[in-house]
Formats: sequence, C-alpha cells, structure tokens
Amino acid sequence: MVATRTVEESRWGRPTLRSPSLGLVTEDRTPPLSDQDVEAFWRDGVVCLRGAVPAEWLRRIEGPVEATLTSGESADLGVLAGPGAGGTGRFVAGTDHWRTSEDLRAFAARSPLPAIAADLLRSEHVWLYEDSVLVKEPGSALRTEFHTDAAYFHAAGDAMCTFWVPLDPTDQANGTLTFVAGSHRWERDFRPNLFVTTDPIPGTEGEIVPDVLADPALADQLLSFDLQPGDLTVHHARTLHGAPANGSADRRRRALSVRYCGDGVTWAPRPGVPLNVHHAALAPGAPLGMPACLPVWPPAP
Repeated sequence: MVATRTVEESRWGRPTLRSPSLGLVTEDRTPPLSDQDVEAFWRDGVVCLRGAVPAEWLRRIEGPVEATLTSGESADLGVLAGPGAGGTGRFVAGTDHWRTSEDLRAFAARSPLPAIAADLLRSEHVWLYEDSVLVKEPGSALRTEFHTDAAYFHAAGDAMCTFWVPLDPTDQANGTLTFVAGSHRWERDFRPNLFVTTDPIPGTEGEIVPDVLADPALADQLLSFDLQPGDLTVHHARTLHGAPANGSADRRRRALSVRYCGDGVTWAPRPGVPLNVHHAALAPGAPLGMPACLPVWPPAP
C-alpha cells in the first residue's frame, strides 16, 4: 500500500478576512481564513482548517447524526460490497438530512461553514447542495474507494466544494480521508462508482477512476490529515479522494459531509446518476435554487 503524507500543521493564518468586500461575518468567532488557506485549496484541491467548528455546534449535531443511523434515512453500504465484505462493523451513509433535521439544516446554513465556503470559492453567493452522514464503525472492512464528488453532482461549474467534519478523532487507523493533491485540475471527468466498490454506476459517463494506491506516480501527491473534533477539511468537488477501512477495535469514525456550490454553478443532470424528487424543479442550465438547493450565503436578514 502506498503511504500518504499526513499533514498536522494548522493552516489558519493572519487575523484579517481575505476578502473583506464579501462581508464574511459569522456569529461564531472562529479564526478567519488567510490568503495561504485559499491558495492551498486551489493549489492542492484540499485544505485543512483546525478548530473551525465551535464545540457548541458539535454538541448540537451529534444527536441528529446518531439519529440518522436508526431512522431509516441512512443505509448500510456493506450490501453494495457483497456478502461478508463488510467485516464486523457497519459503514452507514445517507444524504439530504438537512431536509428532516432542523439542527443539521442550521449547521449547514448558520454555522461558520457558509462563510468559509464563500471565501474559499471566492463567491458572493453560496448554495447548499447536500449533506451526508458517513459513519464507519470499528471493525468495518470497507474502504471508501477513490472518487470525485463532482461525478455525483447534477451541477456544472468550478465553484464547488465539500466540507468533511469529523465528530471523532480520525487518522489512517480508523478511516480519515486521503486526497490526490492537484487532481481537481486534471482535465478528466470520472464516472461515479458505488462508493465501497470500484464498479461504476451503470449508465454513467466518463473515465473509470484509476487505481490510485497502486500508481507509484501518484505516491507523492497523496495527502491525509489526522483530525480532532472541531477540525475539518474542505476539498474541491473534482479532487480525487478515498478512505481506508476502520481497522480499529474500538474507535468510531463519525463524520458529517456538507457540500456547497458558489457563483456560476448551474443545474446539469448527469446521465445515470440518481435524481432526488426535489431535483425535478430545476431545468438544465438554470441557476441553483430552492427547492433543490438552499441559499446559505449571504446570511438571511
């Protein structure tokens, strides 16, 4: 297996907002972004921000995240990998929980995340595309196969990103993410896979995702971050990323993923990629908006 470079240093920078013209103000007094943070996001396709989520927000979303595991809103992805492939722990995932949970909707719309997204994407406006609960229990043998989020997005444009917010300490042992730095700048469109297998979703278009960990040429481009609750990563929607199994005996890996789109992104249905009922309200080429995508920046008065 190819080793990844684990980055531990904080990327929070100087105490002024990078783009004061955007008026990036949040009720939560988290450290502002620096030029270096924004440059890292566009250079590497991912940036790690330490202490970005206040403890009160983590406490507020923990219960709702746990509730999705038993409410029927999430599914055990082991069924996609085949009998016996999942190990002793489940890998459970679901999407669009902001539509049923007031707390998860508030987190996506009123936490520090929308302001950070606006600055990283250099956007005057930001829309919530979706959120997703991703829980790997101890003993889960399922890897998250490498993929790009853009392959699953019914959206066209460059201003798209994903926040990965862990509720538990995460590292390579229990399934922190690994990114292929700079892959968001490759002029290649990949087919979406079934997430825990390399099989592409039938009927989709694009290239098959390469075997990242088996390619020596990509070894120096792999980045991962050991994270504590309150830390997060933000990656571009076109950045290739995946995660190892949770090989730990007693360490959960609970995370909430929140995906945003900025200026210039339009609705673009992808062949073969499932559509939700609320997607039907948007026409191809139309700007994003309700009921499909919630406007989160600038903040509602």
